[in-house]
Amino acid sequence: MSKELEVLREQIEQLNMQILDLLNQRGTVVQQIGKIKEMQGVKRFDPVRERRLLDQVAEHNNGPFETSTLQHIFKTIFKASLELQKEDNRKALLVSRKRKPENTVINVNGELIGDGNARFIMGPCAVESYDQVFQVAKEMKAQGLKLLRGGAFKPRTSPYDFQGLGFEGLEILRKVADELDLAVVTEILNPNDLEKALDYVDVIQIGARNMQNFDLLKAAGSVNKPVLLKRGMSATIEEFMYAAEYIISSGNEQVILCERGIRTYERATRNTLDISAVPILKKETHLPVIVDVTHSTGRKDLLVPAAKAALAIGTDGIMAEVHPDPAVALSDSAQQMNLEEFKSFMNEVRPEPIIAKKKTSA
Repeated sequence: MSKELEVLREQIEQLNMQILDLLNQRGTVVQQIGKIKEMQGVKRFDPVRERRLLDQVAEHNNGPFETSTLQHIFKTIFKASLELQKEDNRKALLVSRKRKPENTVINVNGELIGDGNARFIMGPCAVESYDQVFQVAKEMKAQGLKLLRGGAFKPRTSPYDFQGLGFEGLEILRKVADELDLAVVTEILNPNDLEKALDYVDVIQIGARNMQNFDLLKAAGSVNKPVLLKRGMSATIEEFMYAAEYIISSGNEQVILCERGIRTYERATRNTLDISAVPILKKETHLPVIVDVTHSTGRKDLLVPAAKAALAIGTDGIMAEVHPDPAVALSDSAQQMNLEEFKSFMNEVRPEPIIAKKKTSA
């Protein structure tokens, strides 16, 4: 009995290998069919043909398996075959790590974003005056930071809220940055303003509300300036990657991705910080990824733990808002740190610098 059992088991193993070989042969034919369908513009899924194949299974089944069981197995094979016909766009996307295995490092006036050391992008939510920006920038300088953020054009939910100083705000940012040897990171809303804004900015920020403003993305892709792209408040990671693809495919490879929280049903924070997006984006793309802890939480008491979490999971930088007197700020007063809170924040979260083994310029 034992010898007979072994013989039968050997037969099963041989049949398994035959089935495996036939399945792979079938898969090769399926891929060929997929290429022909693509050239002809035909949809990959054909429900009429699938029904005909399942009927053939029922017609020719002589047991011992139930027809319903075999049809379930074949439906699984059909589904897997359909997946074989789908192109893996990640192999083709310019943002994909499969396309470019090494990390992209963005050089912003000597600050290398993506080189393994965390960078800090700090400044007021909105530019209100020269004195306001200078006070924050001076404290940044004392902390050894070089990336100054500030909103000159402010996309607000209400049309009655402060909309920013516009080009006057850009002039203030540029003046302060030049005096203290800092780099300007600021949002541009309109493609028509982009060319003029190039004289004032070092990094073009595209905000969450404009992540799928395709004209703006293409315009940013046509210039030779780093672009900080924020994730849309309801955007999937795939949609975020495709937004970056618009920029890179237009010629500009200097893209920094920014996770700034997504909109969920949770109201305890302003948005929900999708911290897992950081390692996913760094695995799927070669671009540097930073985290905006201010807009993701909307709460000053959560900035330090959120920043520590982001740094622990591998972010390339932290963005946060600082104001000399948040109580009188013209926008987002509740979430901005004052200067003392900023110093305390930096003391708690600043990691020890590391030496990158390999640096690759964008």
